[in-house]
Amino acid sequence: MTLPARAAERLAWTRSALRDPQAGLEPASADASFRSYWRAHSDGRSWIVMDAPPDKEDIRPWLDVAQRLNAAGLHAPEIRASDVELGFVLMADLGTRLYLPALAPESVDALYGDAMDALLNMQTRVDEGDLAPYDEARLLAEMELLPTWFLSRHLGFSPADEDLDVIAHAFAALVASAQSQPQVFVHRDYHSRNLLIADDNNPGILDFQDAVRGPVTYDLVSLLRDCYIAWPPARVEAWVEQYRRRLVDAGITDADRAKFLRDFDLMGLQRHIKVLGIFCRLWYRDGKAGYLKDLPLVWQYTCEVGRRHPETAPLIGLIERALGDRDITLPLA
Repeated sequence: MTLPARAAERLAWTRSALRDPQAGLEPASADASFRSYWRAHSDGRSWIVMDAPPDKEDIRPWLDVAQRLNAAGLHAPEIRASDVELGFVLMADLGTRLYLPALAPESVDALYGDAMDALLNMQTRVDEGDLAPYDEARLLAEMELLPTWFLSRHLGFSPADEDLDVIAHAFAALVASAQSQPQVFVHRDYHSRNLLIADDNNPGILDFQDAVRGPVTYDLVSLLRDCYIAWPPARVEAWVEQYRRRLVDAGITDADRAKFLRDFDLMGLQRHIKVLGIFCRLWYRDGKAGYLKDLPLVWQYTCEVGRRHPETAPLIGLIERALGDRDITLPLA
């Protein structure tokens, strides 16, 4: 379907769903996937339309997880109408006040406090039993984005056989750590660009359609070692310890401080290895250049954490050798 035809179909569907033939649409936000979001105004209220082309995206997981979050009392968008065949959802507008621009040293404790309250509710109250598991195959497939898109495509580096052994050893250690943790509901993108400041029941939660059942530290590290903003390590570790104690009180984990922090470290390393590949794929495959500027922070996390642990330190050395003195933000010609 051509873009003008899709736009006409989107507008017609929105007007029908709102029962308002005068309703219009304006861009609300873009997405790293094929989804797009549009804002409509009708009867003095603002709504969001999610457009997920059905040949590219399946909205059923989004609808399923939204229902789970709302049932647990979390602040996910209220759904007014949806059409699985056409790939449209009409939902309540949670506003435009993203966490990221509001985060500052004087505001972060309160904002992250609310986000960790919501995270604990997700991990203790959301039904996750039949969600897809964050299993070995999924974890490895994500990390394989590093050699494919970051090393080979972005850096032009072809790993030798001994390099592949280093990569495989590190990946196996990260999988083992992830699988040893308590398995809970995992949002998978719980960070400052997917959280909205809300006057009540803060935060509003977005982009949850990829939820799985997986490691307890995954969403915590997504929040606290966010790919778009960094905090002093001592402050991060203090937040981690506060949250660990709440998990212990809730009966989710019995890990001590050192064990939990190691799990947090290695889970973050798995995620950031994946993200190095994803940010490069978004440029080379999808033409979205904006994510290349976010590579330095992700690499900083990867390097600092990876060096700390003997099972992953050789992988960091390999990546440093591949990177050399290149500017990581510049695409390969």
